[in-house]
Amino acid sequence: FSDIPAVTDADHIRGNADATITIIEYSDTECPFCARVHPTMVQLLKDYGDKVNWVFRHYPLSFHPSAQKGAESLECAAELGGNDKFWAMIDLIYEKGSDLTKFGEYAKEIGLNQTAFQKCLDSGKYATKTAEMMQSGTKAGIQGTPGNLIINNKTKKVAVVSGAQPLQNFKTAIDGLLK
Repeated sequence: FSDIPAVTDADHIRGNADATITIIEYSDTECPFCARVHPTMVQLLKDYGDKVNWVFRHYPLSFHPSAQKGAESLECAAELGGNDKFWAMIDLIYEKGSDLTKFGEYAKEIGLNQTAFQKCLDSGKYATKTAEMMQSGTKAGIQGTPGNLIINNKTKKVAVVSGAQPLQNFKTAIDGLLK
């Protein structure tokens, strides 16, 4: 795995932006394995505190009918409510299901203006951004979701944890990079 795009202000980061370890998850809102690994990621942030952050990048698979709009819905949530609403939206999608007909209701539920959200989503304005993220993920070596790259930001060493692995597998990778 090389050619991993650097984490920038354009990324959605959960946790300490200056953490030693960054987990970049290439994910698809409709992927059952991504939904399964989501609580594991949340737990890792709790367990490691300021040492670990989590970056979410889009990788909407073509055979998931709601995945592309799911990715765009996250960008619309971020546009209307910032980073906190981006993460609130993905938490809700993984909790309730990636359903194209429900994204507007989810936006309202997390406190966004549903009309403004729907207008953003219907415009397709984030289709290019999500496609570019997926292409850069493929170029970096991602082949499926969730594709997790764990990076030590000081040493630049990378560990790969593919798929919905158990918590301990992530911890082993992180601990190895922290040594």
